[in-house]
Amino acid sequence: MEGESEAARDARLMALAIDAARRGRPSPNPHVGAVVSDDQGRVVATGHHERAGMAHAEVDAIARAERTDGMTLHVTLEPCNHHGRTGPCTEAVIAAGFRRVVVGSVDPAPHVPGAIDRLRAAGLEVKHGVLKRECDELIADFAKHIATGLPYVVLKAAVTLDGRMATRTGDSQWITGVLARTEAHRQRDRADAVLVGVGTVLADDPRLDVRHVAGVDPLRIVLDRTLRTPESAKVLTAEGGECWILHGSAASADRRRILADAGAVLLEVPERADGAGLDLVDCLRALGARDVVRLLVEGGPRVHGALLDEGLADRAEIFVAPRILGDAGAMGLADGGPRERMAEAWQVTDPTVRRLGDDIWISGPLARGDEGKGN
Repeated sequence: MEGESEAARDARLMALAIDAARRGRPSPNPHVGAVVSDDQGRVVATGHHERAGMAHAEVDAIARAERTDGMTLHVTLEPCNHHGRTGPCTEAVIAAGFRRVVVGSVDPAPHVPGAIDRLRAAGLEVKHGVLKRECDELIADFAKHIATGLPYVVLKAAVTLDGRMATRTGDSQWITGVLARTEAHRQRDRADAVLVGVGTVLADDPRLDVRHVAGVDPLRIVLDRTLRTPESAKVLTAEGGECWILHGSAASADRRRILADAGAVLLEVPERADGAGLDLVDCLRALGARDVVRLLVEGGPRVHGALLDEGLADRAEIFVAPRILGDAGAMGLADGGPRERMAEAWQVTDPTVRRLGDDIWISGPLARGDEGKGN
């Protein structure tokens, strides 16, 4: 636009590419968006990666543009440089005749280096790192999965001001209002799977669906060492996603047969050496191997606490209601190991705080102890 600096223009157009990226459901591939613009910074076309196996964002944007020769491409993630389900996007970008390419994040996949160098070798001007933090956040789940094989773990909870998820009897309906519960369902829609412990199934009988929003029901995952999940549980009988139950070797053949007949997919995983439940790393490894990239955990205090204790939680989505239970016996957000110093607390880093009706939504990555502090 007239009078707009190049830096301001790049930031504006990359922000549009980020918005476009959020439209797709490409898991296990990353969310990517792209914008084609002319030399005045006017948008010619936008594109995004809709589904795995479909056109990548750059190719989608090119297909939507009337012309691309001599124009600029803003893309949230470095164009792919290898043959997968689709061809290399570097080839499509070069063939389109762009003058300039602006990249947000560098591709974290270890097998696809050199895309930026390849574009420059073809004569294109390339700039990278524009809105890098925002673009990195878009692919945080993909980046962890590609590096470790484990899902990106998001802890979700609704709590009172004194940090309680339920009364001492297990009653939790409803802590927050309808706006917060609706956003929680949007979080489910973003996830590949939602996980709870069998205690939550027995206490609340949740459906774990997205009935409050237009979206796709996630896989339902239950941690259930001895297969106590009732065959009538809504995680099994509700319409929508499949239900996978992760269990230990001690689960009886009779319970395995009953739950398999009820529609559950049963996955046996190793138990902890101390006998205190399933090995959570092996649980996550089993899910990651089956393309669960983003895992929303709506477990009870024990599940949340165990994931925090083992350093397996990556992000928090916490909804806080202006209520105080004032009962030391009520259920807290996380029941983990002892902490003697405040410096040992987990911290939501660079949190986003929003108001949803009377409730407050706190969202952001998790860091252990003083790692999350800026001073």
